[in-house]
Amino acid sequence: MSEGERVNNLVVISDLHCGCAMGLIHADGVALDDGGYYIPSDFQRAVWHWYQEFWVWVEQKTHGEPFDLVCNGDALQGKPHSAIHQVSDNYDVQLRIAHKCLEEPVRKARRYYHIRGTEAHGGKSLQYEEILARELGAEPTEQGLYARYELNKLIGRSEQGILVNCMHHVGTTGRQHYESTAVLGELVEAYVEAGRWHDRAPDCVVRSHRHRNLEVKIPTANSWGVSVVTPGWQGRTPFAAKVAGARQSQPQFGGVLIREAPDGVWYSMPWVRSLSRGEPEV
Repeated sequence: MSEGERVNNLVVISDLHCGCAMGLIHADGVALDDGGYYIPSDFQRAVWHWYQEFWVWVEQKTHGEPFDLVCNGDALQGKPHSAIHQVSDNYDVQLRIAHKCLEEPVRKARRYYHIRGTEAHGGKSLQYEEILARELGAEPTEQGLYARYELNKLIGRSEQGILVNCMHHVGTTGRQHYESTAVLGELVEAYVEAGRWHDRAPDCVVRSHRHRNLEVKIPTANSWGVSVVTPGWQGRTPFAAKVAGARQSQPQFGGVLIREAPDGVWYSMPWVRSLSRGEPEV
């Protein structure tokens, strides 16, 4: 495949929150900077197993074709809201966890793109996301940033291609029957801004931050427009346990594939797993 040739597959993951005791970590654990060693919990081992299942699914659904990979923000946990449920507050440890989780998928991808998430997790100006993205060999922007705030990406076989816009943040809601409002709003606002400046509107917008998968699809003159939110890779934290909309929802784990099939039809496909609430107390 030549340097400028498009892929037909774009894989998007997000919200790994590496460094959190409820976040993603390799099953081998991590060495701490004081000579100790962190052993993943049973929960983290189960999530790591799902993470491996997800990449097998990607290989199956892309039919062995090349894919580009996007990490759509919040790869690290940091120390948000003065939290104390970190594996380690040391960003060096968190960076090593994230690097080990991402290095193999990045190696398998044709190109890797890293999106900046939330300062509470990635440090002021997302400086640690930038370090991680540079270490992983992410595609830089024209300004030389390895971790970017936005990605506009063309995929697909056709001359026009499918324009995908990736950013981390999206509005949240306290009630599930309003969950689609901000998701559709992202697509509509993209149309408005494109119309104002005579730019091309995206065919698909991808957002994250919520840790919950949702897709809104509307018809357009060419085919359809899609707005999709990715699931994450973090269990329920003390912060989520008190937030409306999150406190009753079981965490979702997984990612999204955006693909143009050989017949020219394109679509977004999620891979999502969730936890059981378990048996009730008696």
